[in-house]
Amino acid sequence: MKAIVDCNNFYCSCERLFRPELEHSPVVVLSNNDGCVVSRSDEAKQLGVAMAVPYFLARPVIEKNNIAVFSSNYTLYGDLSWRVMESLRMLVGVKYVEVYSVDEAFLNLDHVPESELNSYTHHIKNMVEQWTGIKVSIGVAPTKVLAKAANYAAKKNKQQTNCIVVLQNESTINELLCRIPVGSLWGVGHRSEKKLREWGIYDALQLKNIGEPFARTHLGGVVGVRLIRELNGIATIQMKDALINKKAIATTRMFGISVTDKQSVKEAIAAYASRAAEKLRRQFSVAKTVSIFVVDKSEKNPVYGDTVTATTHLPVATSSSIELIKAAESMVNKVFNPEKVYKKAGVILSDIIPDTALQTHLFKPATPALHQTLMQAIDNINFSQRNDVLKFAAAGTTRNWKMRQEKRSPRYTTRWNELCQVK
Repeated sequence: MKAIVDCNNFYCSCERLFRPELEHSPVVVLSNNDGCVVSRSDEAKQLGVAMAVPYFLARPVIEKNNIAVFSSNYTLYGDLSWRVMESLRMLVGVKYVEVYSVDEAFLNLDHVPESELNSYTHHIKNMVEQWTGIKVSIGVAPTKVLAKAANYAAKKNKQQTNCIVVLQNESTINELLCRIPVGSLWGVGHRSEKKLREWGIYDALQLKNIGEPFARTHLGGVVGVRLIRELNGIATIQMKDALINKKAIATTRMFGISVTDKQSVKEAIAAYASRAAEKLRRQFSVAKTVSIFVVDKSEKNPVYGDTVTATTHLPVATSSSIELIKAAESMVNKVFNPEKVYKKAGVILSDIIPDTALQTHLFKPATPALHQTLMQAIDNINFSQRNDVLKFAAAGTTRNWKMRQEKRSPRYTTRWNELCQVK
């Protein structure tokens, strides 16, 4: 049996954890630069606040109903996510947990007797909520797709299900699938949903019964067959081992203001390269390829903008912020256009290998040992003091381009001066 543990309205739950007076009040959390709604409490959903709607469009409803609004506080969310996942590892065992996203994790419950599944999942739910304060929903079924379907039902009817749905036999599975719109199934995108509706398939049970030959022809071949098998209780999407080291590391941010000058773009690129290098060193790796990109405000594509990229390959892989910043900044001239207005930029490190497997170059010296000592000292100071106490001059001092977070809550769990005060 497989289970998925999903944090309820995760970002909103994190904000409510330290603001208990908001427990039954409507809450929304905004995206980068306070652009649009990315998380809503159940109360906010009932008041008509749509997901991903721009903040300026949702503001009349928000102000009319006195809805609490927060900027994204990724430091807080990341720490609480780690606490939830670590709780699951302690309760179930490290080898039985697959972290799927910041607020979801699959569990392998094959070792749990079927007669104990209900009590076991209730125990997991109660302990996670007691230890972390974050409420969760759990779906249990023979396959991952069915577990996601069970979790969908658990969240839709929280009071009736107590946020737990366990599917153990064919009749209960079919009874649930006939109530789930086909577009709500894990693995069915908007384009596939449109096709399926044109063929008269509106719910998950109808999709389950279409047969593998139809799925192979019309639903992407192997991917479609895998989905049908999962719906029929045949596990084909296996549990994955935890990804310890990333194969690519990216740092991207929206600008807090419209940027038109090259110096601001260079400072942002340098800041993002420094942050990516810190992530690289944290997993004891080095990178050989550095890519940068900028996104402008395009009249043709006003929502996403036009993206311009540039890439350089280093002669010797490195994790030195000094060398990575230098490589990233050297490409700014290739992507910058003085006639454009920019809203976003980013740095991507790839061709990542462990620092113990570094291959040197015959004609190019490796990164000086002094760099490694310096980077370690900078990382230690910044980790202990927070707020990037030590910065590279190339990243600027004023940083007027920084992302807006006008409604960000305190970082309660990671900053001494922002700890929650109890009176």
